[in-house]
Amino acid sequence: MVRARPEAGRDVSVVRMEDVAKLAGVSMKSVSNVIHNYAHVSVGMRTRVQQAIDELGYRPNVLGRRLVTGRTGMLTLAFSDVSLPYFSELARVVSSEAGRRGYRLLLEQTDGTLEGERAVVSSSESGLVDGVIFQPSIMSTIEIAQHRQDDPLVLLGEGAAPLSVDHVMIDNTGAAEDATSHLISSGRRRIGFVGQEDIKQSATSSQRLIGYQQALERAGIRVDSSLLMASHAISSQDAAVAVSRALDRGVKFDGLVCRDDLAAIGALRALQERGLSVPGDVAVIGWDNIAMAACTYPSLSTVAPDTKQLAVVALDMLEERIAGYAGLGRHRLVDYALVLRESAP
Repeated sequence: MVRARPEAGRDVSVVRMEDVAKLAGVSMKSVSNVIHNYAHVSVGMRTRVQQAIDELGYRPNVLGRRLVTGRTGMLTLAFSDVSLPYFSELARVVSSEAGRRGYRLLLEQTDGTLEGERAVVSSSESGLVDGVIFQPSIMSTIEIAQHRQDDPLVLLGEGAAPLSVDHVMIDNTGAAEDATSHLISSGRRRIGFVGQEDIKQSATSSQRLIGYQQALERAGIRVDSSLLMASHAISSQDAAVAVSRALDRGVKFDGLVCRDDLAAIGALRALQERGLSVPGDVAVIGWDNIAMAACTYPSLSTVAPDTKQLAVVALDMLEERIAGYAGLGRHRLVDYALVLRESAP
């Protein structure tokens, strides 16, 4: 039970570990054990100290901790654009799992620029974090190998990884093939693909397009380039424009596989504006299973990556690197599922 109270008007910016110990009625060693997440600390002690930390607003000095333990308890998670729903939802899952393990997460946005991505892999926060989880969007394998330092690094996503770097992803090609095959099994034959970049195609789009094409070929359906509806950016608006332009050209289709849920939401809008029913006239399937996918009208069928498993595997490998594992990079595939809703039952 917390027994003492901090002095009125204390500036939390100068709260010390001894203040936490005094408020919690424990030793400074006990406070240190809780902060460093030592396993032998009892639940009661951990709760008591954490209450005092929260009440005082105490923030451990990460540089001081680094000097004593060699670690800061901080990790970096970096994406190109944290406003994209999939990335923001994945960040929540990774943050929760990292917190359960005693880490705090620094979220970084690279804006999809080479400069921003180089800053992440070259450890611009060197000394402040124990490791980095990063989903690159434009850096090549060679560039990552050239610019990375010795800090523990785990890559997410579809791009290839250097031999020395761990990598976690889903089987994008297999998942796209499954999504397309689902539409084929429901009787669709004129199936389009929506949302791939119209200028420089990402590894994500390339792998999903390959799976889409493989499913068509396996079913004996000719791949028709007029059914490839590229967009300028990853957004619902651009995808809606791409689908509308295809309709303007007289392109006929009865199914759409979309690069992501944002593209699928844009496709729904374009189809509804033209008076086409979903799934009656056109079945639509998205990708990512963002929260919004269950709330569209009709609700969106989608490929759902197992983000919980992705976070656990990435953090497992990162912790092993932090603990000293120096072997070759490991490549892990995590699960996915087709979540079938109204747009493609």
